[in-house]
Amino acid sequence: MKLFSISIPVIYANLCLLLVRISAGSFILIAHGLPKLNRLTSGEVIKFADPFGLGPEISLGLAVFAEVICSFFIILGLGTRMASIPLIITMATAAFYAHADDPFATKEKPLVFLLVFLMLLVFGSGRYSVDGLISVKKVDKLD
Repeated sequence: MKLFSISIPVIYANLCLLLVRISAGSFILIAHGLPKLNRLTSGEVIKFADPFGLGPEISLGLAVFAEVICSFFIILGLGTRMASIPLIITMATAAFYAHADDPFATKEKPLVFLLVFLMLLVFGSGRYSVDGLISVKKVDKLD
C-alpha cells in the first residue's frame, strides 16, 4: 500500500523544499527581520540581547543579517546551506537564550524554525532554486 511507502517522487521533494524555503524565509524576513532592520537603522539607542558579549548593536546587526539577508538567500535558493547556518544560530539563541526562562509555548516558534533551517542545511534548496540552476549548468558543462 502506498500510504506506508517511504519513497517519494523527486518532484514532490523538490516542490516541498521550494514551499518550505519560500514560506519559512518569508515569515522570518517579514515578521522578524524587517522590524529589526528598522530598529537598527532608526538612530535610536539600541536595546537588544547580547548573548555573545559583542554589544547590543553588533548582536542586533548579526540578527538582522541572518533574518534579512540570509532569509532572502533562502527564499531565492542561493547558497541555501550556508545561509541556513546564521539562521540556525539565531533561532537557537532565541529559543535557548532570549526565551530561556519563558514557557515552552514561547520557545516553540524559534524551535520549529530551527528545525526547518536545519532541514535546509541537510537537504539543500532543491532543484527549483538558484542553486539548482547553477548545479544544472555545471553538470551541462561537464558533459
